[in-house]
Amino acid sequence: MNCRFRLKNGHNTHEAPSYGFHAVGLMGSHYLSNGILVMENLDLVVLRALHDWRRAGKRALLATVVRTWGSSPRPVGSTMALCEDGAVVGSVSGGCIEDDLIYRFTKAYSGAPQNEDMPQGAPRFLKYGIKADEAHRFGLPCGGTLELLLEFDPEPDALAALIADLQSGRLMHRRVSLADGQVTLLPAGQPEALVVTDTELVNTFGPEYRMLLIGAGQLAEYLATMALFNGFAVTVCDPREEYRGSWSVPGVTVVSEMPDDVVLAFKADRRSCIIALTHDPKLDDLALLEALETEAFYVGAIGSRSNNQARHQRMIEHFDQTPESLKRLRGPIGIYIGSKTPPEIAVSIMAEVLAVKNGVTLPRDMEVAFAKDNAGVAGSGAEAVCSV
Repeated sequence: MNCRFRLKNGHNTHEAPSYGFHAVGLMGSHYLSNGILVMENLDLVVLRALHDWRRAGKRALLATVVRTWGSSPRPVGSTMALCEDGAVVGSVSGGCIEDDLIYRFTKAYSGAPQNEDMPQGAPRFLKYGIKADEAHRFGLPCGGTLELLLEFDPEPDALAALIADLQSGRLMHRRVSLADGQVTLLPAGQPEALVVTDTELVNTFGPEYRMLLIGAGQLAEYLATMALFNGFAVTVCDPREEYRGSWSVPGVTVVSEMPDDVVLAFKADRRSCIIALTHDPKLDDLALLEALETEAFYVGAIGSRSNNQARHQRMIEHFDQTPESLKRLRGPIGIYIGSKTPPEIAVSIMAEVLAVKNGVTLPRDMEVAFAKDNAGVAGSGAEAVCSV
Protein backbone atom coordinates (compact mmCIF):
# COMPACT_ATOMS: atom_id res chain seq x y z
CA MET A 1 0.00 0.00 0.00
CA ASN A 2 1.28 3.49 -0.79
CA CYS A 3 0.94 6.45 1.54
CA ARG A 4 0.80 10.15 0.77
CA PHE A 5 1.34 13.27 2.77
CA ARG A 6 1.21 16.99 2.16
CA LEU A 7 3.26 19.55 4.09
CA LYS A 8 1.53 22.81 4.88
CA ASN A 9 4.71 24.75 4.14
CA GLY A 10 4.48 23.92 0.45
CA HIS A 11 6.43 20.69 -0.05
CA ASN A 12 5.13 18.52 -2.85
CA THR A 13 2.99 15.51 -2.22
CA HIS A 14 5.19 12.46 -1.74
CA GLU A 15 4.41 8.75 -2.06
CA ALA A 16 6.19 6.16 0.02
CA PRO A 17 5.73 2.40 0.28
CA SER A 18 4.36 1.02 3.51
CA TYR A 19 7.01 -0.98 5.34
CA GLY A 20 5.30 -1.40 8.71
CA PHE A 21 6.59 1.03 11.30
CA HIS A 22 9.41 0.14 13.68
CA ALA A 23 8.04 0.36 17.21
CA VAL A 24 10.29 0.27 20.25
CA GLY A 25 9.10 -2.67 22.33
CA LEU A 26 5.41 -2.61 23.17
CA MET A 27 4.22 1.01 23.21
CA GLY A 28 3.23 2.13 26.70
CA SER A 29 5.11 -0.57 28.57
CA HIS A 30 8.27 -1.49 30.38
CA TYR A 31 9.72 -4.71 31.78
CA LEU A 32 10.41 -5.42 35.42
CA SER A 33 13.68 -7.05 36.42
CA ASN A 34 11.95 -10.43 36.39
CA GLY A 35 10.90 -9.98 32.76
CA ILE A 36 7.23 -9.27 33.49
CA LEU A 37 5.60 -6.72 31.19
CA VAL A 38 3.91 -3.75 32.89
CA MET A 39 1.92 -1.06 31.10
CA GLU A 40 2.50 2.64 31.74
CA ASN A 41 0.93 5.98 30.96
CA LEU A 42 1.55 6.40 27.22
CA ASP A 43 2.33 10.14 27.43
CA LEU A 44 5.13 9.40 29.89
CA VAL A 45 6.48 6.59 27.73
CA VAL A 46 6.63 8.88 24.68
CA LEU A 47 8.26 11.72 26.62
CA ARG A 48 10.81 9.44 28.29
CA ALA A 49 11.84 7.86 24.98
CA LEU A 50 12.13 11.26 23.31
CA HIS A 51 14.16 12.62 26.23
CA ASP A 52 16.54 9.64 26.18
CA TRP A 53 17.15 9.98 22.43
CA ARG A 54 17.81 13.70 22.68
CA ARG A 55 20.03 13.32 25.76
CA ALA A 56 22.07 10.77 23.81
CA GLY A 57 22.59 13.33 21.05
CA LYS A 58 20.22 11.75 18.55
CA ARG A 59 17.93 13.78 16.34
CA ALA A 60 14.23 13.18 16.93
CA LEU A 61 10.80 14.70 16.42
CA LEU A 62 7.57 14.86 18.39
CA ALA A 63 4.33 14.54 16.40
CA THR A 64 1.05 15.69 17.97
CA VAL A 65 -2.44 15.25 16.50
CA VAL A 66 -3.79 18.82 16.49
CA ARG A 67 -6.91 18.56 14.32
CA THR A 68 -9.17 15.89 12.89
CA TRP A 69 -12.06 16.08 10.46
CA GLY A 70 -14.51 13.20 10.17
CA SER A 71 -13.31 9.97 11.76
CA SER A 72 -9.68 9.41 12.74
CA PRO A 73 -7.74 6.52 14.30
CA ARG A 74 -6.38 8.57 17.21
CA PRO A 75 -7.88 11.54 19.09
CA VAL A 76 -6.60 15.11 19.18
CA GLY A 77 -3.69 15.39 21.60
CA SER A 78 -2.22 11.97 20.78
CA THR A 79 1.57 12.00 20.52
CA MET A 80 4.31 10.01 18.85
CA ALA A 81 8.10 10.29 19.09
CA LEU A 82 10.32 9.40 16.11
CA CYS A 83 14.11 8.93 16.32
CA GLU A 84 16.52 9.49 13.44
CA ASP A 85 17.16 5.73 13.26
CA GLY A 86 13.45 5.06 12.58
CA ALA A 87 12.45 3.97 16.10
CA VAL A 88 8.90 4.99 17.08
CA VAL A 89 7.13 5.27 20.42
CA GLY A 90 3.49 6.27 20.60
CA SER A 91 0.95 6.45 17.82
CA VAL A 92 -0.93 8.97 15.67
CA SER A 93 -2.68 6.46 13.38
CA GLY A 94 -3.04 2.78 12.66
CA GLY A 95 0.51 2.58 11.29
CA CYS A 96 0.59 3.99 7.77
CA ILE A 97 1.20 7.59 8.85
CA GLU A 98 3.96 6.48 11.21
CA ASP A 99 5.56 4.57 8.35
CA ASP A 100 5.31 7.63 6.11
CA LEU A 101 7.06 9.80 8.70
CA ILE A 102 9.81 7.22 9.07
CA TYR A 103 10.31 7.10 5.32
CA ARG A 104 10.30 10.87 4.97
CA PHE A 105 12.44 11.99 7.89
CA THR A 106 14.80 9.12 8.87
CA LYS A 107 17.47 6.83 7.46
CA ALA A 108 15.69 3.69 8.59
CA TYR A 109 15.33 2.16 5.12
CA SER A 110 18.68 1.47 3.53
CA GLY A 111 18.74 2.38 -0.13
CA ALA A 112 15.36 4.11 -0.09
CA PRO A 113 15.28 7.56 -1.72
CA GLN A 114 15.09 10.30 0.90
CA ASN A 115 13.50 13.64 0.08
CA GLU A 116 15.19 15.49 2.94
CA ASP A 117 16.98 15.04 6.24
CA MET A 118 15.02 15.65 9.41
CA PRO A 119 14.38 19.41 9.39
CA GLN A 120 15.49 21.84 12.08
CA GLY A 121 13.94 24.98 13.48
CA ALA A 122 10.30 25.96 13.75
CA PRO A 123 7.56 23.34 14.02
CA ARG A 124 5.62 22.36 10.89
CA PHE A 125 2.04 21.35 10.27
CA LEU A 126 1.44 18.20 8.25
CA LYS A 127 -1.96 17.14 6.91
CA TYR A 128 -3.01 13.63 5.87
CA GLY A 129 -6.09 12.33 4.10
CA ILE A 130 -7.14 15.56 2.42
CA LYS A 131 -9.11 13.61 -0.19
CA ALA A 132 -11.10 10.40 0.16
CA ASP A 133 -8.59 8.40 -1.92
CA GLU A 134 -5.72 9.69 0.22
CA ALA A 135 -7.62 8.81 3.39
CA HIS A 136 -7.94 5.28 2.06
CA ARG A 137 -4.19 5.08 1.43
CA PHE A 138 -3.48 6.18 4.97
CA GLY A 139 -5.92 3.69 6.47
CA LEU A 140 -8.15 6.57 7.62
CA PRO A 141 -11.92 6.10 7.54
CA CYS A 142 -13.58 7.47 4.41
CA GLY A 143 -13.53 11.25 4.51
CA GLY A 144 -11.21 11.40 7.53
CA THR A 145 -8.48 14.04 7.69
CA LEU A 146 -5.72 14.29 10.25
CA GLU A 147 -3.35 17.20 10.92
CA LEU A 148 -0.12 16.89 12.90
CA LEU A 149 2.29 19.36 14.39
CA LEU A 150 5.90 18.20 14.07
CA GLU A 151 8.45 19.54 16.59
CA PHE A 152 12.05 18.89 15.61
CA ASP A 153 14.76 18.14 18.18
CA PRO A 154 12.89 19.19 21.37
CA GLU A 155 15.20 20.38 24.14
CA PRO A 156 16.02 17.52 26.55
CA ASP A 157 16.03 19.80 29.61
CA ALA A 158 12.44 20.91 28.95
CA LEU A 159 11.42 17.27 28.43
CA ALA A 160 13.10 16.26 31.70
CA ALA A 161 11.28 19.04 33.57
CA LEU A 162 7.90 17.92 32.20
CA ILE A 163 8.59 14.28 33.03
CA ALA A 164 9.54 15.24 36.59
CA ASP A 165 6.34 17.26 37.00
CA LEU A 166 4.20 14.37 35.78
CA GLN A 167 5.98 11.86 38.00
CA SER A 168 5.27 14.17 40.94
CA GLY A 169 1.55 14.02 40.15
CA ARG A 170 1.22 17.53 38.69
CA LEU A 171 -1.07 18.45 35.80
CA MET A 172 0.82 20.61 33.31
CA HIS A 173 0.25 22.83 30.28
CA ARG A 174 2.97 22.53 27.62
CA ARG A 175 2.98 25.64 25.43
CA VAL A 176 4.92 25.48 22.16
CA SER A 177 5.73 28.61 20.17
CA LEU A 178 5.01 28.00 16.49
CA ALA A 179 7.58 30.64 15.53
CA ASP A 180 10.63 28.96 17.03
CA GLY A 181 9.55 25.81 18.92
CA GLN A 182 10.35 27.23 22.35
CA VAL A 183 8.53 25.41 25.14
CA THR A 184 6.99 26.89 28.30
CA LEU A 185 5.63 24.70 31.11
CA LEU A 186 2.84 25.99 33.36
CA PRO A 187 0.79 24.27 36.09
CA ALA A 188 -2.77 23.43 35.00
CA GLY A 189 -5.77 23.69 37.28
CA GLN A 190 -7.78 21.07 35.42
CA PRO A 191 -7.56 18.91 32.28
CA GLU A 192 -8.27 20.90 29.12
CA ALA A 193 -8.57 20.08 25.44
CA LEU A 194 -5.64 20.81 23.16
CA VAL A 195 -5.63 24.35 21.77
CA VAL A 196 -3.79 25.49 18.65
CA THR A 197 -3.74 29.15 17.58
CA ASP A 198 -1.82 31.16 15.01
CA THR A 199 1.07 31.50 17.44
CA GLU A 200 1.16 28.51 19.78
CA LEU A 201 0.11 24.98 20.66
CA VAL A 202 -1.09 24.26 24.20
CA ASN A 203 -1.42 20.63 25.23
CA THR A 204 -2.30 19.39 28.72
CA PHE A 205 -0.26 16.52 30.13
CA GLY A 206 -1.42 14.79 33.25
CA PRO A 207 -0.02 12.27 35.70
CA GLU A 208 -1.07 8.67 35.49
CA TYR A 209 -4.63 7.71 36.29
CA ARG A 210 -4.68 5.85 39.58
CA MET A 211 -6.82 3.02 40.92
CA LEU A 212 -7.11 2.02 44.58
CA LEU A 213 -8.57 -1.43 45.17
CA ILE A 214 -9.73 -2.45 48.63
CA GLY A 215 -9.30 -6.19 48.88
CA ALA A 216 -6.64 -8.45 47.37
CA GLY A 217 -8.75 -11.39 46.25
CA GLN A 218 -8.94 -13.06 42.87
CA LEU A 219 -11.29 -10.45 41.39
CA ALA A 220 -8.85 -7.71 42.40
CA GLU A 221 -6.03 -9.50 40.56
CA TYR A 222 -8.02 -9.59 37.31
CA LEU A 223 -9.17 -5.99 37.69
CA ALA A 224 -5.65 -4.77 38.55
CA THR A 225 -4.26 -6.50 35.47
CA MET A 226 -6.80 -4.80 33.22
CA ALA A 227 -6.18 -1.43 34.87
CA LEU A 228 -2.43 -1.74 34.33
CA PHE A 229 -2.96 -2.43 30.64
CA ASN A 230 -5.14 0.67 30.46
CA GLY A 231 -2.40 2.89 31.87
CA PHE A 232 -3.53 3.08 35.52
CA ALA A 233 -1.12 3.01 38.44
CA VAL A 234 -2.70 0.47 40.81
CA THR A 235 -2.59 0.27 44.59
CA VAL A 236 -4.16 -2.66 46.45
CA CYS A 237 -5.01 -2.42 50.14
CA ASP A 238 -5.79 -5.43 52.30
CA PRO A 239 -4.97 -5.82 56.00
CA ARG A 240 -5.76 -9.55 55.76
CA GLU A 241 -2.50 -11.47 55.36
CA GLU A 242 -4.25 -14.53 53.97
CA TYR A 243 -5.31 -12.50 50.93
CA ARG A 244 -2.42 -10.08 50.68
CA GLY A 245 0.22 -12.79 51.00
CA SER A 246 -0.90 -14.63 47.88
CA TRP A 247 -0.99 -11.56 45.60
CA SER A 248 0.58 -12.47 42.24
CA VAL A 249 0.18 -9.45 39.93
CA PRO A 250 3.46 -7.53 39.42
CA GLY A 251 3.67 -3.77 39.01
CA VAL A 252 1.07 -3.13 41.76
CA THR A 253 1.67 -1.39 45.10
CA VAL A 254 0.30 -3.62 47.88
CA VAL A 255 -0.27 -2.14 51.35
CA SER A 256 -1.52 -3.63 54.62
CA GLU A 257 -2.93 -0.65 56.55
CA MET A 258 -6.63 -0.26 57.28
CA PRO A 259 -8.48 0.84 54.14
CA ASP A 260 -9.86 4.13 55.48
CA ASP A 261 -6.33 5.21 56.46
CA VAL A 262 -5.06 4.20 53.03
CA VAL A 263 -7.77 6.25 51.31
CA LEU A 264 -6.69 9.32 53.28
CA ALA A 265 -3.04 8.76 52.42
CA PHE A 266 -3.89 8.06 48.77
CA LYS A 267 -5.02 11.68 48.29
CA ALA A 268 -7.37 10.85 45.44
CA ASP A 269 -7.86 13.49 42.77
CA ARG A 270 -9.92 13.74 39.58
CA ARG A 271 -7.66 11.17 37.92
CA SER A 272 -8.29 8.56 40.63
CA CYS A 273 -10.84 5.82 41.24
CA ILE A 274 -11.50 3.84 44.42
CA ILE A 275 -13.22 0.45 44.38
CA ALA A 276 -14.13 -1.77 47.35
CA LEU A 277 -14.05 -5.50 46.64
CA THR A 278 -14.00 -7.27 50.02
CA HIS A 279 -17.75 -7.67 50.76
CA ASP A 280 -16.75 -6.92 54.37
CA PRO A 281 -18.44 -3.82 55.86
CA LYS A 282 -15.68 -3.52 58.47
CA LEU A 283 -13.17 -2.91 55.66
CA ASP A 284 -15.31 -1.33 52.96
CA ASP A 285 -17.70 1.10 54.64
CA LEU A 286 -15.34 3.57 56.32
CA ALA A 287 -13.04 3.54 53.31
CA LEU A 288 -15.93 4.32 50.96
CA LEU A 289 -17.08 7.18 53.18
CA GLU A 290 -13.59 8.66 53.09
CA ALA A 291 -13.49 8.16 49.32
CA LEU A 292 -16.72 10.11 48.87
CA GLU A 293 -14.99 13.11 50.45
CA THR A 294 -12.37 13.15 47.68
CA GLU A 295 -12.44 14.27 44.05
CA ALA A 296 -12.12 10.69 42.76
CA PHE A 297 -13.97 10.35 39.45
CA TYR A 298 -15.27 6.90 40.39
CA VAL A 299 -16.15 5.46 43.82
CA GLY A 300 -17.89 2.10 43.98
CA ALA A 301 -18.28 -1.25 45.69
CA ILE A 302 -18.90 -4.79 44.55
CA GLY A 303 -22.01 -6.58 45.74
CA SER A 304 -25.47 -7.75 44.87
CA ARG A 305 -28.51 -5.47 44.73
CA SER A 306 -29.48 -6.45 48.25
CA ASN A 307 -25.91 -5.89 49.51
CA ASN A 308 -25.90 -2.47 47.93
CA GLN A 309 -29.20 -1.55 49.58
CA ALA A 310 -27.94 -2.82 52.93
CA ARG A 311 -24.76 -0.75 52.58
CA HIS A 312 -26.72 2.43 51.93
CA GLN A 313 -29.00 1.69 54.88
CA ARG A 314 -26.02 1.16 57.23
CA MET A 315 -24.40 4.38 56.15
CA ILE A 316 -27.59 6.36 56.63
CA GLU A 317 -28.41 4.81 60.02
CA HIS A 318 -24.95 4.73 61.57
CA PHE A 319 -22.83 7.35 59.77
CA ASP A 320 -25.26 10.24 59.34
CA GLN A 321 -25.32 9.92 55.56
CA THR A 322 -28.26 10.85 53.34
CA PRO A 323 -29.42 9.58 49.95
CA GLU A 324 -27.98 12.80 48.50
CA SER A 325 -24.55 12.35 50.11
CA LEU A 326 -24.41 8.78 48.76
CA LYS A 327 -25.34 9.65 45.17
CA ARG A 328 -21.72 9.31 44.01
CA LEU A 329 -21.38 5.83 45.51
CA ARG A 330 -21.75 3.34 42.67
CA GLY A 331 -23.18 -0.11 43.23
CA PRO A 332 -23.73 -2.70 42.09
CA ILE A 333 -20.70 -1.71 40.02
CA GLY A 334 -19.97 -2.68 36.45
CA ILE A 335 -22.11 -2.88 33.35
CA TYR A 336 -24.61 -5.68 32.83
CA ILE A 337 -23.08 -8.38 30.63
CA GLY A 338 -24.38 -11.41 32.52
CA SER A 339 -20.93 -12.07 33.98
CA LYS A 340 -20.47 -14.79 36.58
CA THR A 341 -16.72 -15.50 36.85
CA PRO A 342 -14.08 -13.19 38.36
CA PRO A 343 -12.49 -12.31 34.98
CA GLU A 344 -15.90 -11.56 33.46
CA ILE A 345 -16.86 -9.39 36.44
CA ALA A 346 -13.53 -7.56 36.14
CA VAL A 347 -14.28 -6.83 32.47
CA SER A 348 -17.66 -5.43 33.48
CA ILE A 349 -16.17 -3.16 36.17
CA MET A 350 -13.28 -1.96 34.00
CA ALA A 351 -15.69 -1.08 31.20
CA GLU A 352 -17.72 1.14 33.53
CA VAL A 353 -14.62 2.79 34.98
CA LEU A 354 -13.34 3.62 31.49
CA ALA A 355 -16.74 4.95 30.41
CA VAL A 356 -16.85 7.32 33.40
CA LYS A 357 -13.21 8.32 32.85
CA ASN A 358 -13.92 9.12 29.20
CA GLY A 359 -17.12 11.03 29.92
CA VAL A 360 -19.42 8.49 28.26
CA THR A 361 -22.97 8.23 29.58
CA LEU A 362 -24.01 4.59 29.39
CA PRO A 363 -27.61 3.61 28.56
CA ARG A 364 -29.64 2.87 31.64
CA ASP A 365 -30.32 -0.69 30.51
CA MET A 366 -26.59 -1.38 30.99
CA GLU A 367 -26.82 -0.58 34.71
CA VAL A 368 -26.64 -3.84 36.64
CA ALA A 369 -29.54 -3.23 39.02
CA PHE A 370 -31.86 -1.79 36.36
CA ALA A 371 -31.06 -4.52 33.84
CA LYS A 372 -31.61 -7.33 36.34
CA ASP A 373 -34.82 -5.81 37.66
CA ASN A 374 -36.07 -5.27 34.12
CA ALA A 375 -35.19 -8.82 33.12
CA GLY A 376 -36.84 -10.29 36.19
CA VAL A 377 -33.59 -11.73 37.54
CA ALA A 378 -34.21 -12.92 41.08
CA GLY A 379 -32.38 -11.02 43.80
CA SER A 380 -29.63 -12.77 45.70
CA GLY A 381 -29.31 -13.09 49.41
CA ALA A 382 -27.17 -10.64 51.32
CA GLU A 383 -24.35 -13.16 51.64
CA ALA A 384 -24.46 -14.47 48.07
CA VAL A 385 -21.55 -14.09 45.70
CA CYS A 386 -22.24 -11.25 43.28
CA SER A 387 -22.41 -11.31 39.52
CA VAL A 388 -22.95 -8.51 37.04
